[in-house]
Amino acid sequence: MPTVRAERLCPDAIFVPPDFPRYRAVSRLTREIFKRHTDLIEPLSLDEAYLDVTTNKTGRPTATGVAQAIREQIRDELHLTASAGVAPNKFLAKIASDWRKPDGLFVIQPNDIRAFLPPLPVGHLPGVGKVTEARLERLGIRTVGELQDLKLQLLEDAFGRHGMRLYELARGIDESPVIPDRPTQSVSSEDTFERDVPLADIEAAIRRLAEKTWTATRKDERRARTVVLKLKTSEFRILTRSHTPPRPPSSCEELIRIALSLKDRVDLDPRKRFRLVGVGLSNFVESDDTPSQSELFE
Repeated sequence: MPTVRAERLCPDAIFVPPDFPRYRAVSRLTREIFKRHTDLIEPLSLDEAYLDVTTNKTGRPTATGVAQAIREQIRDELHLTASAGVAPNKFLAKIASDWRKPDGLFVIQPNDIRAFLPPLPVGHLPGVGKVTEARLERLGIRTVGELQDLKLQLLEDAFGRHGMRLYELARGIDESPVIPDRPTQSVSSEDTFERDVPLADIEAAIRRLAEKTWTATRKDERRARTVVLKLKTSEFRILTRSHTPPRPPSSCEELIRIALSLKDRVDLDPRKRFRLVGVGLSNFVESDDTPSQSELFE
């Protein structure tokens, strides 16, 4: 829930400011525990990752045993709870990890898939957001079981290439591997305002977030070519504006300048108010692949 909405619903609540340096430090310690069991670790965020423990370092015979050991080590060493999902593939493991939060362990065995999936709402499938869910509902589809009844051709006609993905997920099929050290695709910083503000009042926030994003990319030897501005209106509508200059931004000041120019491309009623703003960098390329700046003197 956005902080702004929580504050409206509970005006007497005490809001504790986040401590991201602390979160990152604990995330690194958690990753070290993961590495005792496998090197096949695909991080999703500071507090979530996929692990492939088909062959694990500790010789435990089952993935469930590995999950139990990891949760115990996190509890004993970091004094934190952890939820885990065990399943034959990534998307089912993700569903399982959410099943008994907080501090839960849920296992989906291969033989359980046929009975487990049909009752689930289609919104549990990865990639099925509010828009796709609404489109499926217009087709009379609310559960995974009802989705299973649709023919592949109908799904492809309605959803294009994503139709095949929906067809497979409804049947528990997900062949995507756990990819360790996946290269960063994008880096962004965003902030939710304490109260909704007009577009004219967010320049300071854009400058601050651009600086945070620029700092976060300095350890990456690659360079990001595309600048993205993200806005969320008071009605929860998300807007994005992006720009890919001839060469990647070479300084924080240049990133700020581009991000502010993207704000000017938001053509909405000046009275429109916004609850969130974000600045991101994406489309990373190796430094040698970027066109060099023209010489100042010849």
